[in-house]
Amino acid sequence: MSMYNEKVMDHFMNPRNAGAMEDPDAVGSYGSPVCGDMMEIQLKIENNVIIDAKFKTFGCGSAIASSSVATEMIKGKTLEEALDLTNKNFVDELGGLPGPKIHCSVLAEQAIKSAIYDYAKKNGLELEGLKDFDPDSKFDDHHDKE
Repeated sequence: MSMYNEKVMDHFMNPRNAGAMEDPDAVGSYGSPVCGDMMEIQLKIENNVIIDAKFKTFGCGSAIASSSVATEMIKGKTLEEALDLTNKNFVDELGGLPGPKIHCSVLAEQAIKSAIYDYAKKNGLELEGLKDFDPDSKFDDHHDKE
């Protein structure tokens, strides 16, 4: 029996929004080359609304599925609405991830925040959802330890 549900497998096998975007308004990345999970999110934004999102992810199936579902969920949202989404929202939308793979959804949340931070910085915006965000924070390894 697979440790992944049908929805996770669908997003892994048929990822939405994968690839590079021509002339993105914002780019954010997050991850750790040491543990092998890296994610980049690219955004197109008009009037503080995310109109398009793309991702490039190096990682396991859970990381790809998390990237795919996260980019789907933020399209059409304002920057603040997108910042309100957490890794738990992505996991719930996927119908769950195995415990040791939850860190993949954190990767998506942090990469999105990094991209929005990039946009806010370039455009002189102060966003409530970025109040405590540190784009230079180190990757926190969320892998379960035994």
